[in-house]
Amino acid sequence: MRVELLGVPRARAGVAELELQADTLGELLVALAVRCPSLGELITADRLRPSVVANLNGDRFISDPRTQLSEGDSVLILSADAGG
Repeated sequence: MRVELLGVPRARAGVAELELQADTLGELLVALAVRCPSLGELITADRLRPSVVANLNGDRFISDPRTQLSEGDSVLILSADAGG
């Protein structure tokens, strides 16, 4: 699935987007932390710190690590204050 980064996460990772495989948000965050170690301060175990949020397919914000993801999903990880 496509993972897009915006704001502080993008600046720390040094990339705007990447492709990862995961069945849940928690698995995705663990994979993201492994792929981009510079995001380690923003991800605690399988959760995002309060200063960062995740949006699924532009429809809703998600935070539960058990949230199911599908292959065609797009997840946006951004600073909680990004977008004004």
